[in-house]
Amino acid sequence: MKRRQFIKTSAAGSILAPAMINGMPVHTPEPESWLRTLLQPQVDTDHVLVVIYLGGGNDGMNTVIPLDNYAAYNAARSNIAIPQNKVLALNGNNKSGLHPSMSGIQKLYNEGKVNIIQGVSYPNPDFSHFRATDIWTSASDSDRYISTGWAGRYLAEEYPGFPIGYPNSKNPDPLALQIGANLPLMFLGPNAPMSMNVSNPDIFKEWPAGVNDTPGNDYRGREVAYIRNIARQSKGYADKIVEAYLKGNNIGNYPAANYLGDVLKAVARLIKGGLQTRLYLVQVYGFDTHSDQVDATDNTVGAHAQLLQVLSDAVYSFQKDLEALKLDRRVLSMTFSEFGRRIKSNSSKGTDHGVAAPMFVMGSQVQTGIIGKNPDIPSNLSVNDNVAMQFDFRSVYSSILKDWFCVPDSERNNILFKNFQTLPIVNNNCSSTGIEDYHQNQEKLKLAILPNPMVERTELSVTIPNGYTRLHLIDPEGRFVKTIFEGKLEAGEHRFSLENEGFAPGNYYVYLQQTDAQRTESLVIAK
Repeated sequence: MKRRQFIKTSAAGSILAPAMINGMPVHTPEPESWLRTLLQPQVDTDHVLVVIYLGGGNDGMNTVIPLDNYAAYNAARSNIAIPQNKVLALNGNNKSGLHPSMSGIQKLYNEGKVNIIQGVSYPNPDFSHFRATDIWTSASDSDRYISTGWAGRYLAEEYPGFPIGYPNSKNPDPLALQIGANLPLMFLGPNAPMSMNVSNPDIFKEWPAGVNDTPGNDYRGREVAYIRNIARQSKGYADKIVEAYLKGNNIGNYPAANYLGDVLKAVARLIKGGLQTRLYLVQVYGFDTHSDQVDATDNTVGAHAQLLQVLSDAVYSFQKDLEALKLDRRVLSMTFSEFGRRIKSNSSKGTDHGVAAPMFVMGSQVQTGIIGKNPDIPSNLSVNDNVAMQFDFRSVYSSILKDWFCVPDSERNNILFKNFQTLPIVNNNCSSTGIEDYHQNQEKLKLAILPNPMVERTELSVTIPNGYTRLHLIDPEGRFVKTIFEGKLEAGEHRFSLENEGFAPGNYYVYLQQTDAQRTESLVIAK
């Protein structure tokens, strides 16, 4: 990344690029540090995406419970399994249910406002929190290190030349805003960071209109004093944010003592106040539940239950507030976590780092339903076994970019570095596939494996429509250990032979993908 000089834009002085070391932004802990990127650009756009980061690696199998294979689920994690009679039912779906703490998201699903994508991960996953988070925020392959973020590249495509010439009369507000979150790589563009970061939603309450009282001399007081000074002097973005917050309001009721609810309440108020920010990032930490994931006497409560309730109650209140404010058709919310957890629980009533987990997309414009199937749970389960990848997380990004922001194919390929499968997530003018059509296309894709278990070799029977086809073998830790076939195939049945090339015994998966349909089936490799 090259260091660029920001242009002078207001009586307050200059807009300066943040300090850089080896091309990466350096954030210092001074009170004003989070505000140094305050003077950033904004676009006049109708659609808004709120990204909710579940920090630590969410346990997907205790979030979306597999009712169609409940006995195997209960056997795999009996010390943390949710009792079947406590699982929250989903309208029109008797195969899956939600954790009992997620009544808010259950209500939204049953109202037609939630899309759940099962088994989201990427090839050859990394189980380090730091590296995995970088992969998700940069949208890179696991063996490639990228110094820009997927959201930053998207905004750079939409606003080439940034930061030169920003803010301006057409784009007076920040392009992206992190509130109580700090994932700078996600918004790092090719020339500069594309977002500003507000450390705490309470800060909005301190932004004054003509307040002259003397703030305290503690850390908070120094922050307030600095913000007031910037708010009085700046004729750029700070004034716009202050103006939006003061003009905005909330109608819905938010849960007490819910940090995420406080943040989303501020987001709704800013949108209502006219802030034209396109992307928001918020976060909830604590999902690294290696131990004490559940209470000692009741698996329906405990640390994970509390986190899911914070998420569910906050999202429900946010959605209802948006509806009351008549903003709901403009706003979409999406969760992600850096990885999932293993199928089998550990002896500490917890779960360890794993491959795949579900993602949630919520709003009045989603195509309601569940994309993908519940995880396969092997009968000969070991502590090394993982939830199989069904969808690459970049397919979700690609679908949001295409169907929510109407990004052309060529731009999406630049942003994500390649062409990824799109999924029926959003109802919008740019949508190409409905969720029912998607399920019908899925049924046309068939994969049979015989014999299974495999000792020396097995035969794969693939029935597909015409198109480009990928067929891979995935090991128990999510690594793509063999490409069985990749290329164009005519419609019909095709057979492939898979030899045991000294693979370690265990529970593997065969991954079949063709255009916008895919299928993952389990394969046991025996000695």
